[in-house]
Amino acid sequence: MVKKYLSKIYIGIIFIFLYAPIVVLTVFSFNESKSRGNWTGFSLKWYVELFQDGDIRSAFYYTISIAIISAVIATVLGTIAAIGINSMKGKTKAVMLNVNYLPVVNPDIVTGISLMILFVSFNTSFGFNTMLLSHIVFNTPYVILSILPKLKQLDANMTEAAMDLGATPMYALRKVIIPEIKPGIVTGFLMAFTLSIDDFIISYFTKGEGVTNLSIIIYSMARRGVRPTINALSTIMLSVVLLLMVLINKRSNVTEKTK
Repeated sequence: MVKKYLSKIYIGIIFIFLYAPIVVLTVFSFNESKSRGNWTGFSLKWYVELFQDGDIRSAFYYTISIAIISAVIATVLGTIAAIGINSMKGKTKAVMLNVNYLPVVNPDIVTGISLMILFVSFNTSFGFNTMLLSHIVFNTPYVILSILPKLKQLDANMTEAAMDLGATPMYALRKVIIPEIKPGIVTGFLMAFTLSIDDFIISYFTKGEGVTNLSIIIYSMARRGVRPTINALSTIMLSVVLLLMVLINKRSNVTEKTK
């Protein structure tokens, strides 16, 4: 009994440690004062200033644009690659899996410098395209790792049965394989989207003049002092993520009840 209560207390402390900073950030985004340790009254002025700040709006635009585009492309490439890797056998499959693991375990700073050198060697102008390509590169392996477990659970006889009944390989892919691995595809997309928004190091080495993202903006502000508008922006992004999670979970529950 004592161990049971201690384990609950331990888990509670962990959750407090994880979520207390987020709660503080959200609360002080409505603080009238610039001080992050002194509550002077409720105000929405930081949200108003947020939408009037051209630098933050530009960074937000590039962050969301690159995150969505890179996540979509990485999901498509990752799905195709995962299906191809799953169909391999023996040493070839092991080699391809290890090649896919390498970008995941590789330090971000090594990946960022490598991509920067690659773009320089091809005389590529740094900007939106270089940052987008970089995000696609480091997102794709995570998508593959999200989809592979679903492919392992897939019964190979289903695809063969569909083709025996007259389905073409492409039709079997669209009607049999894709619906079965859809949860892995959605998970891969969300992971790629989140990683893209969160990335700093790789973006820092591949950005161009006039193109930046929120993580770089916040880093540059940290040296001068983070403005409360960042609290407001973080609160909005957190709210959007929570809303997406609720909608996805609600849809999943409806799908399970239907089945």
